[in-house]
Amino acid sequence: MNKVAFIFPGQGAQAVGMGKDFYDNTETARRIFDRASELLGFSMPELCFESNDRLDITEYTQAAMVTTSIAMMKVLMEKTDIRPYVAAGLSLGEYCALAAAGVMSVDDAITTVRQRGILMQGEVPVGIGAMAAVLAMDAERIEQVIEDISDVQIANYNCPGQIVISGKKEAVELAADKLKEAGAKRVIPLNVSGPFHSKMLTGAGEKLGKVLEGVKVSKPEIPYVANVTAEYVTDEGLVKPLLTQQVYSSVRWQQSVETMIKDGVDTFVEIGPGKTLSGFMKKINRNVAVLNIEKLDDLEKVGK
Repeated sequence: MNKVAFIFPGQGAQAVGMGKDFYDNTETARRIFDRASELLGFSMPELCFESNDRLDITEYTQAAMVTTSIAMMKVLMEKTDIRPYVAAGLSLGEYCALAAAGVMSVDDAITTVRQRGILMQGEVPVGIGAMAAVLAMDAERIEQVIEDISDVQIANYNCPGQIVISGKKEAVELAADKLKEAGAKRVIPLNVSGPFHSKMLTGAGEKLGKVLEGVKVSKPEIPYVANVTAEYVTDEGLVKPLLTQQVYSSVRWQQSVETMIKDGVDTFVEIGPGKTLSGFMKKINRNVAVLNIEKLDDLEKVGK
């Protein structure tokens, strides 16, 4: 392994039972989950490990995902010699990258995303906005097709052949029809509670900016890649403005991965539930190594 990137999934990867084996078998993970319960006033183990109807609700999902991924990362670093050269996370996962880079404390990452989730959930009434995944059409063509439709934009550049659009429900439906006419293989409506990463969430981003005023950020110990720019961030002065914009801006995930590869990163370690980012990686670049840490046993695969 030469240059290693730690990468963290976003909302949508959550699953009941995530992190339970880490919690049951390591003091470090148990401490992080229990601290999250203390900070937020509800049981994080119960939210993540037991069947419930809250795990998929944005205001709970975000804190659950960040707690789980950070706990997994801390155990990985405790039990192996693997250290990141750079970190990145898709959307919500960027907060885990901030913790990995020493920019934000674990406590602040967890409490900030709890507020972020509440703000994003509350900004647009359910049913007003929508998101859809566009398959097998390149980004430039999608941009051309939707540029004349107001209230819809690209939310996620995930990988070649998978782009997500977001905005007002009617605008997304109109865009879906036009994209299919223009040759998109499929346009799949996503089961989400809001038009995330669209201008409709500008208000939530601005309110998050106010929350961030009270959060301490430190100079990155290693660079992290910002979703908004797909560039390395090494200056702590950029952190808060970029996080504010991230709520209502496109997530440039494919471009972020390409930035890291261009810098010589040859090993990507996806930390958190699911294998979403590993799937994207196969379509972005097959020449790099991708490892997954979602179960405690996975630590054996990455070695000491």
